[in-house]
Amino acid sequence: MLAQRVGLGPFRAVSSSKMLSPTQFNVRFKMPLQHRTLASIAAAAGSTGERDSAVLHRSLKTPPMLVVSARERYLTFSDGHEILDSTCGAAVACIGSHNERVKKAMIEQIDKFSYCNSMFFGHPIGEELCAELIRGTDGAMAKAYIMCSGSEAMDSAMKMARQYFTEISPKENKRVNFIAREGSYHGTTIGGLSMSGHVARRSLFLDMLLPNIHRVSACNPYRGMTKGQTTEKYVAQLADELDRKFQEVGPDTVCAFVAEPVVGATLGCVPSVKGYFKAMKAVCDKYGALLILDEVMSGMGRTGTLHAWQQEGVVPDIQTLAKGLGGGYAPIAGMLINHRVADALKSGTGANISASAFSHGHTYQGHPVSCAAALEVQRIIKEDNLLTNVKERGELLTSLLHKHLDDHPYVGNIRGRGLFWGTKHPFPPSFGVANLVHTIGLKDQGISLYPGTGTQDGINGDHVLLAPAYTSTVEEIEKIALKTKLTIDQAFEKLQETHGRVD
Repeated sequence: MLAQRVGLGPFRAVSSSKMLSPTQFNVRFKMPLQHRTLASIAAAAGSTGERDSAVLHRSLKTPPMLVVSARERYLTFSDGHEILDSTCGAAVACIGSHNERVKKAMIEQIDKFSYCNSMFFGHPIGEELCAELIRGTDGAMAKAYIMCSGSEAMDSAMKMARQYFTEISPKENKRVNFIAREGSYHGTTIGGLSMSGHVARRSLFLDMLLPNIHRVSACNPYRGMTKGQTTEKYVAQLADELDRKFQEVGPDTVCAFVAEPVVGATLGCVPSVKGYFKAMKAVCDKYGALLILDEVMSGMGRTGTLHAWQQEGVVPDIQTLAKGLGGGYAPIAGMLINHRVADALKSGTGANISASAFSHGHTYQGHPVSCAAALEVQRIIKEDNLLTNVKERGELLTSLLHKHLDDHPYVGNIRGRGLFWGTKHPFPPSFGVANLVHTIGLKDQGISLYPGTGTQDGINGDHVLLAPAYTSTVEEIEKIALKTKLTIDQAFEKLQETHGRVD
């Protein structure tokens, strides 16, 4: 299944179903002395396996390819193989690699100081970054809180929502529940994973996860709308479902409804339909609950506006962001709170008065070097007018993907806002379609296609994502679109050789 996102700085997906081991590139070749140590490690890993690596890799059976350099939108591996990174890693490297301005900003901050204890001190670069983030919301949000990862941001958002209610009134102390959606992904910590609806990532830890997370259907018209149903009726159906869930859980026990404006990792770039978030917010307002929007993947320009909610006609009470914030130059994530939440924190009157403080903290909270990197990335996005580039390149990629894949027998439902994709119907998991597409793209076509599975029911259904850099050229977008088609063609030719007909 291929899913697409229009208007973003390239964000895309394609789907299939079985997982294949990544192809290893381990050709040995001579290189300058300064690179030989890394090359020998890579060769050893490729030829003798995991036992030679001290790293606990994602797989203990198949060591990964080693990246030895990156420049702009291209990655080079230890064997000299090069790819166009058409997914920005995991939708992270939004302005490409090796940007001199960002490097300079980080070095200048290191020359001043590289660490600051946030329990006692603040610093100018953090103030500048947070002010820039609030300006980017046109003042709709009030405060920013800086951490290191999207998972941390979701945990912080959950705690902030809970504390908000303890601050406004002792009567609200029983609000401990959250309502999230099926087919969602909100992080890998216990809190974030509890909030997530990602079946595979949750499965091993179900007995450890929080019991106070409840679920409603995703806004996924491809899977959820019935034949002949209008968008308005579909939105009303989902709003009614959320309302009934509030009633079932206890409307005065719910802290917040949590959702991704565009679902990324789990469903493969699924945006909401028109009017959906306005309807969901109305239900939250009816019961006094908060709206938390997770923009870790879809935010900071990826959809063509700095924040995806700026296209939805709503303002969240709490927002998480991460990937496009620092562009991969340093670990960084953030949580934004609106004025309603900030005011409650400042003048708490509840049973757990916090002395105007958020009862939370991290050692590396607001790390100065990460803040310097993120601030410069955001300045580049603004000064180089990259949001316009995102929209234009997103429209181009959308049109080219339609041109190349609309008539493809194994590609249906081209959907999204900027660049995200998924397939016509789920293939048997044994076929390993998504990972096969990823492997062929990497090895034979020199592009990155981010694989995922479980888009139909958590187990069946596959997709691959495209999330090109905001700085992508017209030529690169044309190359990505064509190579995506060639990769899919090649993958299904291989599947037919192995399995016969696959439809």
